[in-house]
Amino acid sequence: MSDPETPVDDDVTPVGPINLAAEAQRGWRSFFTAQVGFLPVVVRAGGQEVRTTTDRGGYIDVMVRHHGLPPGWHEVTIEARAAEPVTARVLVVDPEVRAGIVSDIDDTIMVTMLPRALLAAWNTFVRHTSARNAVPGMSELYHTVLADHPAAPVFYLSTGAWNVVPTLRAFMRKHRFPDGPMLMTDWGPTNTGLFRSGIEHKRTQLRNLMITFPHIRWLLVGDDGQHDPMIYDEVAREHPRHVAAIAIRELSPAEQVLSHGTTEAIEEPNPLRNANAEHGVPTVKGKDGFALAESLPDVLVARRQERLAEEAARSDGS
Repeated sequence: MSDPETPVDDDVTPVGPINLAAEAQRGWRSFFTAQVGFLPVVVRAGGQEVRTTTDRGGYIDVMVRHHGLPPGWHEVTIEARAAEPVTARVLVVDPEVRAGIVSDIDDTIMVTMLPRALLAAWNTFVRHTSARNAVPGMSELYHTVLADHPAAPVFYLSTGAWNVVPTLRAFMRKHRFPDGPMLMTDWGPTNTGLFRSGIEHKRTQLRNLMITFPHIRWLLVGDDGQHDPMIYDEVAREHPRHVAAIAIRELSPAEQVLSHGTTEAIEEPNPLRNANAEHGVPTVKGKDGFALAESLPDVLVARRQERLAEEAARSDGS
């Protein structure tokens, strides 16, 4: 059983000389964590106790109802036979919240400048937060949005493996990104192939968020280096009332080459080119958070006014 949310000792910036060999070993340790699949565990959250079993990768995904916990961050306890209990942080979303953010990670908030084929290994084995640069203005953009919606949840959606969560957490703390749950995936074969589909992972997680939190309108943030525009457009067409806006970071030509081999952005489906006509969800594009911030806040205010007008109309008609 593995707890990807638990910080490891190399999340802390060392104050003395760095032992490079030890740092390398820590990277390998993170990748080859001893996970136990199909292990019976007990999850205790608030006043509830749920018994479940880890999946083949050693992770658990369980819904705990009637836990009695107030909105905010909490620690739940996970216990397994013949093992020390571990804790995991969970976020209870306020039922009164009407806005939220879903953000991609690689090339959206973190500059990678690496071929995608090497990205997973780099995320795993390069442990120093100093080796990672934040996309300019993205942290500031998120905090600007949260200033108008202080309790809005921020979910980080990535095709990266759960093993790299501690490293990503350290990066986010250093660059002052809002805290939020991480929706990662695990490596390995599926029933249909040797590798998991990153596109399907994102589609599934986004649809789950729409279903789990039907009262929230989401700001979907990604980049044009892979398939975020296509995926976000699909979700907006399926759930137009649940998507406030789409924000796409435009990669530089050099980043595009490293992302998928050409200097051009990955092909856009026709509906995305005329998003407002298709589903009414505005799409904002820019090279970084500062560029997106030039128009996105006004777009979100307009969408909020639209939502309030819709709610008022429904109230008058009832």
